This record gives sequence, C-alpha cells and structure tokens, in this order.
Amino acid sequence: MKKSSSRHSVRLFLEVLETRFLPSSHLAGPSAIVPQLAATAPQSVSTVPPNGDLNPYGVAFVPADYQGGGRLHAGDILVSNFNNSANLQGTGTTVVQITPSGQQSVFFQGSGLGLTTALGVLQRGFVLVGNVPTSDGTFSTIRQGSLLILNHDGRLVANLTSATKLDGPWDLTINDQGSSAQVFVSNVLSGTVTRLDLAVPQTGDHIVVRDMIQIASGYAHRSDPAALVVGPTGLAYDLQRDILYVAATADNAVFAVPNAGARQTDARTGSVIFDDPARLRGPLGLVLTPDGDLITSNGDAVNANKHFPSELVEFNPTTGRFVGQFSVDSAPGSAFGIALATFDGQVHFAAVDDNTNTLDIWTLESSSVSDGGIQDDGPNVPPPDSPKKLPLADTAWVRRSASIVYPEEVAGSIGRGSFLRCVC
Repeated sequence: MKKSSSRHSVRLFLEVLETRFLPSSHLAGPSAIVPQLAATAPQSVSTVPPNGDLNPYGVAFVPADYQGGGRLHAGDILVSNFNNSANLQGTGTTVVQITPSGQQSVFFQGSGLGLTTALGVLQRGFVLVGNVPTSDGTFSTIRQGSLLILNHDGRLVANLTSATKLDGPWDLTINDQGSSAQVFVSNVLSGTVTRLDLAVPQTGDHIVVRDMIQIASGYAHRSDPAALVVGPTGLAYDLQRDILYVAATADNAVFAVPNAGARQTDARTGSVIFDDPARLRGPLGLVLTPDGDLITSNGDAVNANKHFPSELVEFNPTTGRFVGQFSVDSAPGSAFGIALATFDGQVHFAAVDDNTNTLDIWTLESSSVSDGGIQDDGPNVPPPDSPKKLPLADTAWVRRSASIVYPEEVAGSIGRGSFLRCVC
C-alpha cells in the first residue's frame, strides 16, 4: 500500500511540474484550444438582465446553419441564469441573448423556474433549456423540473416533463439533423442520461417527440452545501463515432457511452476515459473541439484545490492525454457552462464566469486549431478495461432504423398554446 501511494504521489508531482513549468507547445500542438486562450478574454459581456438574475449556467451558440428566423441570428449566444437577484440557487428565470458585437438583451423570462446548464438551439429555430427549480435556494425544496421548449422569438411553446426520463435536466447536447434531432439530457437528481428523438417542423411549432430512452445510468449524485446538487452534467456527442461523452461531477470523471444515437438499452455509465485527480475537480461543462479533444470546466465542488481554481481542462478522449488547463477566475466555483462553434473560418469559444456574472469569449483562427496537435495512439490504445483510455477509433457510426420505438410513457406536459405532440 505504501509503495503504491508513493508511486501515485510521484506521478502527481511530475504532472503538476509538467503543467506549470513546461511551455504549452511541449504539451500540445497547434490544434489545442485551451493553451491558446488569452489570460484576459478579448470580449467579456455581463449576463445580468434587468431583473437582476445571477449565476450564469448554460451557454449555447446559435449555429452557423441556423434557418429559424425570428429574433435569433447565427453567431448569437444564449446564456441561462440559475439564481435570482437574491442569489438563491434554482430561482433564475431568464435566458439572455448576446450578439457578436456584445449587445445583451433578454430572450426569455419565465416564473417559478431555475434554469440550468441544459441549453441548446436547433437550426430550425427552437431553443431548449433545462429547469430545476427550488423555492428558497436549498436542496430541501428542489423539484424534478422540466425541459422547456421556446420558439425563435423566446415564446414558451412546450414544457416537457417525465418522472423517470427528465429527473432534474442539468445539461444537454444536440445531434441536429434539421428535420430531426436527438437531444441528450443529463439528469442530476437520478444520475441518468436520456435521449429524446424529435421530429422538427420547418415552420410552426409542431414538434413531435418520437422517442424518449434512458441510455445511461449509475452516475453518482447527491446534494451539496455549496453547489446545491452534483451529478452527471456536461455532455458532448461525437456523431462520427456515435459516442456520447459524460462529465460526471460527483464521480470526478469523464465517461464514454457507445452507440448513444442508436441504442435502445441502458449502457449504465459507459467506460471511464479520463479520471485524473491532478486535473479534474468536479467536471461540469463539456465540449468537443474541431480536432477531437474534449474541454471540461471544473466546478470545484469535488476534489477542490485552492491553487487551481475554476479551471478549464483539455484532453484527448482517445488516448487520455492531458493537453492544457486554464483558470477562468481566481475565485473557486466560477467555471460552469462552456460552448464552442466555428463561423467563417474562426473558432469561437465561450465560458461563463459565475463569480463576475459575465460571459468570456475568445476567437481563434480555425487554421490554428486544425493542423497537427497531439497524435492519437492509433490502434495501440489499451483495452476497454483501462481506467484512463478507451479504444474509440474503430467505433463506427450506426445509422438509426427508420422504424420508431415508441416511449413507454407519454412525457409531454404541455403549456397553454403548445403544439408539442408525443407519438405514443
């Protein structure tokens, strides 16, 4: 036992030494995002709306192929607020819209909500946002919540609920195919991940929920005195490999769920691909970079280290190789939602700062993130039982069957004026 502990301590020391004293170029090639982030973001915009909502959580770009019209335009960014002006968790009711020039306005404002990191925009004009409300900012009054669907003008068109499939919608990611979309949702109150299969109209608000399937489960989840609740959070989907990556906060690890877009069964947690305690401190947000790396945000609710607060961590999901890290704020617990998009040959990266209630935005030339970088281990990756690496290169995209497997239950709780329909 002592010998193993000693080896682990030496490894941690060498990793910290490598991170702090070797130049970024030694750790990562020009493809990496995090090592290129300027210490001061070129653009920083307040996320506080007129009603004073605080604690920005979710971040989502309006995609480059956006066709939905209305108030949204490609390149705009949406941010959801989790706290109200009194800073009570689970009471934020607003989504703000930020234009590329930095102009901020309210896109949506509801009541009795607690808007989470689960935020995404469909190319046909719908906005999805998670809701996990409390009455007084404490876990004792937390409720199951729902997934709100807004139209392109910020009007609520549906409020989707399910006692088993949407139990605390905490984050989401979208596989958007235009007329159809797969929405992967992490549930913080049950430690599960659900896939929603949607039919999306070109005009009007007639969304059809074709399927709702629990595809992963078993992630640790619990209440937390500072963070309110911790459990599975960030999701990133690799379409080519049909793999869903899950940042599990309470497990302090990132997992890979295979065949995520096609599977009809629960894969449990999937396989651990990154669980380095020297890098991870309660991973929250998660994005996939153009070159195939993953970036996660540390919330510091787990394995906190005062010397490395509120960090973004980039790593390679195939090899488990650490790429770089960056502190969003010197105050712990400031990092949460992150987003990445490519427009007009440039990569745009955005991260909220919960301490200053701002959204920080960096713009990088795409040529600097597409040629070279850390090389994968190719076919020589370790077997699936390795705690750090997973052989993902041979995982092929599986085309979904044209037949529809209907959900076990009707999961739509539809508000006034809603046109959402569940096929059941």
